[in-house]
Amino acid sequence: MRALVDAHLHTWDRSRHPQPWIDPTTMAAIDRDYPAPAAVAELAALGVSGCVAVQCVNEIGETVDLLADAGELPSVRGVVGWLDLTADVPAQVQTLRAGRGGDALVGVRHVTFVEPDERWLARADVGRGLAALADAGLTYDLLIAHHQLRLAAEVARRHPSTGFVLDHLGKVPMTSTDLVTWARDLAEVATCPNVAVKVSGVVTEDHWDSWTTERLRPVVEHALETFGPQRMLFGSDWPLVELAGGYRRWLDAYLELTDDLTESEREAIDGGNAIRVYGLR
Repeated sequence: MRALVDAHLHTWDRSRHPQPWIDPTTMAAIDRDYPAPAAVAELAALGVSGCVAVQCVNEIGETVDLLADAGELPSVRGVVGWLDLTADVPAQVQTLRAGRGGDALVGVRHVTFVEPDERWLARADVGRGLAALADAGLTYDLLIAHHQLRLAAEVARRHPSTGFVLDHLGKVPMTSTDLVTWARDLAEVATCPNVAVKVSGVVTEDHWDSWTTERLRPVVEHALETFGPQRMLFGSDWPLVELAGGYRRWLDAYLELTDDLTESEREAIDGGNAIRVYGLR
């Protein structure tokens, strides 16, 4: 039995924090609330020992609620929340850490897709915020499109003291002809020693009803070759993974794709790297 920590999972209560990105037609499978206790139950049913809850919307209130959930639910071992990187980062961190569950704050993320400026991450005011995260002992999760991978490498090199975690293997373009470009650009990001990467969110970038483990294999193997098993983190991207067959199906694929690794390599990706990178409690 492999000891797993899910480094990327979401919860939401839309009466408190609307999720306007959910299309009720194409995303009917997740067009409902997913409170934190439901996530804990899902983890328990699959034998996953804990998780990192990750923000979905760019608002501080959601982060406050995620931290409060972490304070009450031991399975939520860390929170990657949101704060305004262009404002006073130390003051915001201090406020969040002083609140309920505040010690579970392990990182920050910003949904960049809502920004009209595709180079938002490279802005000077954002850069000051990224530098401040390092001083606060927090990581930054990179949520970007695959064509922004070179930008991610640029930003990571500019902030060598800040730890970055690239979400979803850089949004692999599974259904397009850009895989060669993705592979080249992911390798460039991997040259930055301060960047780790999550093996997550891949199946939802493929055809939801027809993806296969073998189609994923070359993508995961390329990530292993470039980042190495000591800089890769397992994540489910639940509940979005319900769009593509569910947590169990993805978990089975992940376990098969990593089964040939050594025991120490599997332990690292399964959870050891998440504990180290995020400093999980």
